[in-house]
Amino acid sequence: MTADVLRTEERRLVVREALSVGIATGAYGISFGALAVSAGLDVWQACALSLLMFTGGSQFAFIGIISAGLHAAPAAIAASSLLGVRNGLYALELTQLLGVRGVRRLAAAHVTIDESTAVAVSQSHVKAARLGFWLTGLTVFALWNLTTLVGALVGNALGDPKTWGLDAAACAAFTALLWPRLKNRDAVAIAVVAAVVAVVLAPATPPGVPVIVAALAALIAWREPRRGAGGIGEEARDPGPRQSEPEVQS
Repeated sequence: MTADVLRTEERRLVVREALSVGIATGAYGISFGALAVSAGLDVWQACALSLLMFTGGSQFAFIGIISAGLHAAPAAIAASSLLGVRNGLYALELTQLLGVRGVRRLAAAHVTIDESTAVAVSQSHVKAARLGFWLTGLTVFALWNLTTLVGALVGNALGDPKTWGLDAAACAAFTALLWPRLKNRDAVAIAVVAAVVAVVLAPATPPGVPVIVAALAALIAWREPRRGAGGIGEEARDPGPRQSEPEVQS
């Protein structure tokens, strides 16, 4: 089976994965909305952040520092920008894979997030990767903005978000999404290295820097040539003829 053909069974699996990740991720936008209003933002400011910034880590970093007072605005902007750099790193990997131009390129840039990237690169074929990227990204975008509005509207009624554990919901949900992907020793080793780097740097560096350095360390390790690794590799991207490779049926 070549990379430009997507079987019905595989399409169904990609759709199921994309929707499950998209729904799980989009649902905890409610915690951002609640935390945003508790930090002093109004409903429309919270919604504007989700609509225009649309990168959960940067949004949480922004409101986390803003809650300390308006004098912290420069630090909030800097931390959010640093966290957003990781999306640029994702784009380096996805540019050729997605093959988008014009307006679609702008749309792809906006929904290039942790979840859409993870679903895309975990697929075995280009068509599946592209379907997974768009379906995951657009699902998260729609639900994240909707739940941000809900969280912002009910935030004042809920009181302190920490009472309900909403301050930890984002981290818990992201960890839940990451855990099933640690399927082999390479993935576990990369995750451990990134975590150690972030923990070591956190006490001595500005907010956002540990995340960027950890992401760079993980990216370097991940891009090392690996035989037999899953996901989109050069062979999967090249739809050219194969001389002696048997077709593998799942």
